[in-house]
Formats: sequence, C-alpha cells, structure tokens
Amino acid sequence: MSTHLRKQMFWCYLFILPQLLMFLLFTLWPIVASYYFAFFNWNGIGWPKDFVGWANFKETLFDPYFWNAFKHSFIYAVALVVIVVPTALIVAILLNSPRLKGGVFFRTMVFMPIVLTMSIIGIVMSNIFSTQGFLNKMLLTLGLIHQPVTWLTNGKLAMIALIAVGVWKGFGIKVIYWLAGLQTLPSEVYEAARIDGANRWQELRYITIPLLIPFFIIIVFFQTIWALNVFDLVKTFTNGGPFFATDVVPLYIYRYAFEIQGGLPRMGFASAAGIIYGMATMIVSAVLGTLVRKYGGQKIGH
Repeated sequence: MSTHLRKQMFWCYLFILPQLLMFLLFTLWPIVASYYFAFFNWNGIGWPKDFVGWANFKETLFDPYFWNAFKHSFIYAVALVVIVVPTALIVAILLNSPRLKGGVFFRTMVFMPIVLTMSIIGIVMSNIFSTQGFLNKMLLTLGLIHQPVTWLTNGKLAMIALIAVGVWKGFGIKVIYWLAGLQTLPSEVYEAARIDGANRWQELRYITIPLLIPFFIIIVFFQTIWALNVFDLVKTFTNGGPFFATDVVPLYIYRYAFEIQGGLPRMGFASAAGIIYGMATMIVSAVLGTLVRKYGGQKIGH
C-alpha cells in the first residue's frame, strides 16, 4: 500500500470517527444497555444492582395501560397508512400533470409541513384544537357548529385530531415519494396505450397503478415505521390524554423512564417495555421488509 493511499485512508477514517463515536454512544450503547437494565429494578441512579429477572417483562405484559398504548400505536399507524398513502398518490398524479398551472407553488405548499418539527407542530395544534382555539372559532363563524367542540377532552375526538395532524405532517413527503415514482415511469408505454385508444382512466388503472406497486410497498413500509415511532407529536399535542385515550407506547416508555410518578423513575421497567414493543415493531418491519425485497426491487416495465 502506497504512502499516498495510506494518508487518504487516514483522513477518511478520521472524518468518520466522530460519527462512529456518536453512533456507539447514543445509538448502539443504549440499545445494548437496555437489554441489561431490563432485568433490574433500577431508577437510573448509579449502576443497577437489584436483579429481578423477568419480573419487569411480566409486569409489562400484564399491564392494561401498556396494551392500551400498544393498541393506539397501531391504530395511529394503520390510520395514517390507509389515509396518507392513497390520497398522496392522487395529489401526486395531479401535481405531475403537465396541464397543471402553478405546479411549483402547489408542490411547495404540500411540502411545507415537512420542514416543521413535530414538537412545534404539537404545541401549535394544541392551541388550534383547544376549546377556545382557532378551529372552533372558525367553525362557529361559518355556522357549522353551535357550540365549541371539545377536541382534546373527548377521547375519540382527541384520537381523530391526532390522526388528522399526523396525516397533515406526513402527507407532503409521501407526495414527494409518489412524484419520484411517477417520473420514473416510461413515457413510451403511455404513448403506445394512446395509440391503441386508451383513455386517461385506463392509463391510470392498467399502466400507472401496476407499475407503481414497487413504490407502494416501499412507501407503506416507511409510513408504517414512521407512524409506529411517533412520540414528540403526541407528547406536545395531547400528552396521551384525555385519560390515556391517545397514549402510545413511546410515550408510555418515556413516562416510566424520565417522569416521576409517585416515586423515582423506573428505567428497568421502561427498558423491558421498550424491548417488547421493539420486538413487535421488528416483526412488522420484517414482514414489510420481505415485501420490499420481493416487490420493491422490480424494474419498471417488467
């Protein structure tokens, strides 16, 4: 190996080193350590010594609040997939049309929520959806309601509001994904279809949608994983309320790990809950990942 090549490799590894250290300290170590801490009754102070074996896992599995949060996590994820994925495709098809005037403006408007952080959105939306917030005032002005709606104090309405905000936040990026997929479709296929007398609906049904199946699988995968890990939006928007009606597992874990509820935090219990939920999401990821590997790599036109 030449001296010049060694110098190049040295500088490459030197620039990689900070990122590698950050990964080891803030990603790999917490994951590995949580599997160890889950077997201890530990409050996060000092090094864990009170070994309890599988007690934390058993308590988690028999805790109705955990399963309540588990249910809400998957309701939220499924709702976002069902709503966002097809509607984003429709909007992407409209934005991809050469006949649309002001396409750049509309794309910018759709994309804007992406640049906002989830925590800021949660804070703003908690004010908008409050009893005296902007949404109720607008609905009252338009005569659509006769008294303020208790969006955040009614369990079902709070979940609907949370899903609506989640749809709004994640909608733009899915439109971008669909636009990327639409722009890879071969134009000659459409030209051949028009020569054969196909109309726009037939082009959509028999050409566009079948060719977009690989993109559909990939988008569903990303949307599901993103939704299952929602935390900051729920924390700042509803904080899991009212009465745990919008509680999700990441927030459930956070409460036991970092919030004092009648005593010290329970880092060991929170670690056990995180491992159980992590395994559930890994199963979902594995199933969706299999579909991505099977259909996501198909070449357009095959």
